[in-house]
Amino acid sequence: MITNYSEITPYIKELAERSNGNNHIVAQMYLEHDVKRGLRDLNGNGVVAGLTEVSCIEAKKRDENGNEVPCEGQLYYRGINVRDIVRGFLRENRPGFEETVYLLLFSELPSKNELEHFCTQLSLYRSLPPSFVRDLILKAPGKDMMNILSRSVLALYAYDENPDDISTPNVLRQCLQLIAMFPLLSVYSYQSYQHYHNGKSLFIHFPKPELGTAANLLYILRENGEYSPLEAKLLDLALVLHAEHGGGNNSTFTTHVVTSSGTDTYSAVSAALGSLKGPRHGGANIKVMQMFDDMKASIDTADKAQVKDYLVRLLDKEAFDRAGLIYGMGHAVYSISDPRADILKESAKRLSVEKGMEEEFSLYETVASLAPEIIAEKRKMYKGVSANVDFYSGMVYKMLGLPYELFTPIFAVARIAGWSAHRMEEIQNAGKIIRPSYISVKESVPYVPLADR
Repeated sequence: MITNYSEITPYIKELAERSNGNNHIVAQMYLEHDVKRGLRDLNGNGVVAGLTEVSCIEAKKRDENGNEVPCEGQLYYRGINVRDIVRGFLRENRPGFEETVYLLLFSELPSKNELEHFCTQLSLYRSLPPSFVRDLILKAPGKDMMNILSRSVLALYAYDENPDDISTPNVLRQCLQLIAMFPLLSVYSYQSYQHYHNGKSLFIHFPKPELGTAANLLYILRENGEYSPLEAKLLDLALVLHAEHGGGNNSTFTTHVVTSSGTDTYSAVSAALGSLKGPRHGGANIKVMQMFDDMKASIDTADKAQVKDYLVRLLDKEAFDRAGLIYGMGHAVYSISDPRADILKESAKRLSVEKGMEEEFSLYETVASLAPEIIAEKRKMYKGVSANVDFYSGMVYKMLGLPYELFTPIFAVARIAGWSAHRMEEIQNAGKIIRPSYISVKESVPYVPLADR
């Protein structure tokens, strides 16, 4: 009988070595077979796999000669520039996430009455089934919030009387419920983890119906339930900026792929959560924070020369996790600028003053100014590199007092809006199951009877 299910035994190591030794695919083969590795061409452009009206990313424009040239990054939700959306609700000093969710789902901005009614509906859904917290979260605490979140979403299938109905009204109902529930699932999972694994006091706050998504998240997270208006405003802004980012990002494409099979909403969203958990996707802002923690522990960050040397050592795989990356710098699409980073940077600067963290914000600015030049020199890159949204979101979450364990779940709290819009779009335009092709490069070999091996 196996007593330690996590143990990597010598036999497992042997089998793993055998598996590695039998893999003969090398990078050159992808070029020989004209494979768009990672569904990207040699210039890094994504292979077109579908059509969408949900959002649009703009990073290039055509010049007078018809050539594509990089431009300041722009992001559009249902055709409306996200900069204008943000400017609109900030000018009126109100939350913007719920309005953004409405826009993404229904392709139009709500009137005042429509927005109020929509917020009321989300508030009604902002609760969990009876005993769900006790039976699914507290009785089986885990160390990874994304895994608990995914498990909880799958468990909600059992509480739904029509889980497999993929008609538009039913899917919309399921999506709205998940959008409303995600903050509760995330925070309650964290409270359970803190209590059972770290010995902290356990408290479960019920959300307040008069509060929006961002304010409620802060309220149920903190033992005293207190937060400043600026804190709520900045978290709400972060949710808006993370709510959607084109159909090609990994988790949203996962939503399309799984939805195209005709499966239920809970399975599709759980699959998207599995994608978002990865450090190359939603977990990137945690890496940014860990990188800065290591930097502050290793050098005098007030010395610009030492910061520059540290960044060089990062790329040379001599510092931090030795992955050869400056986390938070560069993006698959944007080159000159990431509009989400531009917007978040200004708000982060204001919060740094309220929190007395101006010195730390200055360090971020120093890295943001030095890194592009160092990366271009070390990597011989011709594509522009700039700070991405993960670069500043981690700092914002830290200033808000949010624990690292909740960084990626909060990303999910926002991105469930985009996943929902894309799931509904895939269902409404369903044609074929998404099935790309792979080229086999293994030669045919004869079967050998067991006695002759």
